[in-house]
Amino acid sequence: MLDKILCVDDDPITLMLCKMVITKALFSKEITTAKNGEEAIKYFDTLKTSDPNSKPQLIFLDLNMPVMDGWEFLDSFNTAAYSEFHDTKVIILSSTIDPEDLKKSKKYPMVIDFLSKPISKEMLEFLKDKI
Repeated sequence: MLDKILCVDDDPITLMLCKMVITKALFSKEITTAKNGEEAIKYFDTLKTSDPNSKPQLIFLDLNMPVMDGWEFLDSFNTAAYSEFHDTKVIILSSTIDPEDLKKSKKYPMVIDFLSKPISKEMLEFLKDKI
């Protein structure tokens, strides 16, 4: 079981489903959410000053969001400014099936998988071996 997961998605129903499935699967003790990439970056900015040791071990990241999308988040998160969090793994959880997105995701060292929505208990079982 992980200590903390961050789910980043602009859809409240997806966030609720994520929390529900993760909790039922006993996959993580704590689940934090953000509505877009900007909120997620602000969350990490807060962690830097308050408690960098309580960082999430895993991020479920949507790609298509308003304000700051998943790609923009990854571009910011992949910089030296967030280097203390670079051991945090990212799973892209998206409704897109564009092969170019899958190819692009491989450029980010923290992205360990690219999965289709919605999250499922089977998906979490599969991920346990990867983390």
